[in-house]
Amino acid sequence: MTQKLNEIKNSFINTNDFFEIKLEIEGVQLIFLGLRSLIDVGKTTIDFKSQFLTQGLCRDDFIKSLKDSATLENSESNYASKVLGGKLIVWFMLDTEYVIVTESSPKTLTRNIEQPTNENVLQGTLSSFIEDININIGLIRKQIVTEDLHVRSFTVGKKQSRMISLLYVNGQVSNDLLHRAIDQINKNKERIVQNMQDVNRIISISPWSLVTQYKTTEVTHEAAKAISQGKLVLFVDQIPFAFILPSVLWDMFANENDNNYTYPLMIAIRSLRVIGFLLTLIVPGLYVALVSVNPEVLRIELALSIAQSREGVPYPAIVELIIMLVILELIIEASVRLPKSVGPTITMVGGIILGQAAVEAQLVSNLLIIILAATTIANSTIIGFQNSLSIRLFKYMIIILASIFGVLGIMAGLFLVCLYFSSISTLGIPFVNTNLSKERYVENE
Repeated sequence: MTQKLNEIKNSFINTNDFFEIKLEIEGVQLIFLGLRSLIDVGKTTIDFKSQFLTQGLCRDDFIKSLKDSATLENSESNYASKVLGGKLIVWFMLDTEYVIVTESSPKTLTRNIEQPTNENVLQGTLSSFIEDININIGLIRKQIVTEDLHVRSFTVGKKQSRMISLLYVNGQVSNDLLHRAIDQINKNKERIVQNMQDVNRIISISPWSLVTQYKTTEVTHEAAKAISQGKLVLFVDQIPFAFILPSVLWDMFANENDNNYTYPLMIAIRSLRVIGFLLTLIVPGLYVALVSVNPEVLRIELALSIAQSREGVPYPAIVELIIMLVILELIIEASVRLPKSVGPTITMVGGIILGQAAVEAQLVSNLLIIILAATTIANSTIIGFQNSLSIRLFKYMIIILASIFGVLGIMAGLFLVCLYFSSISTLGIPFVNTNLSKERYVENE
């Protein structure tokens, strides 16, 4: 047995789904190698015969066809990666040793294109991305029918290789942004990519960032619109959504579906999201500031009403608010993790029964329950689940500052949030940037 065949077989000596099939065609002994879990063996064998053994082909022509197909693969050394990628390895010996690496008939391991499950589409395409990177790229090509749509693919991961693809429209994207993205991927090609933290490292984004610096979407028209606006879309094989680079502040308030409405309606909807963003940040801290530090700001009637609602509550306002916020966070996390058949029940028990019981036991005030409900609803208006998580985190900082400095602490907290947003940049693009057009930047060519 020869060196190349031994090399391939030894790589999978303890792999039970590895197959070795010996087949003789026109007097040539062929050995088929691959993985049963990835390859439909029967169909692949038939397809191989139909490719090389056409009607009327003599033995010499058949051998010549085999040799021509194997010529480009003789220099390959890492055949194991080809097998892991679902390729069919064909080994045969004539005057010398030959190896053919060819496409196989894959087993169906991906789900069908379905409706989005994590994003609601009111008016627009209902196709969502799946785990197969080639199908995802095809969905984008259905949306953007132009030869200027370019796809740059990379194989990353030294021990566990995975394909990632970068999509952009030539002429729309800033060359500086494109070159930075490609350079960062090339620098980190040996890193394993299995989750979103790994994606952060591939494009050199700090995993400690409080704000997501890319937008994720499973909706095809969202990704297509981002590409047409001069952004980059990154696909990772086996991750069923697109990474839109870079993310900017305005992505929290605007999405492609808004363009289906008239201008007055679109402006009203986006204004509601901005109001929800501000309410989430300000209202809990404002409650603590006005109750504990600056009650003199309120009208006397309102101050008396709030004091009456808190009568009998044994905790300071900051402790009362933090306890209820933590319980609310636990309810939200539980509703996400539990099965869909149980999740709504937990939400109802936690939100209604537990809240009402806490008020009747005089552990919290009625006004606080109203504030928590309004804050949770307002937080849900922000686009992107990761963005809403970030805003919920900033909210606690403002609450702590409000409990110490009152209304001035709220102003200081908002200033720090704006300062942090201003310090963020992704691939050289500021987070507070609103225009990604090519003309906006000076190209370094």
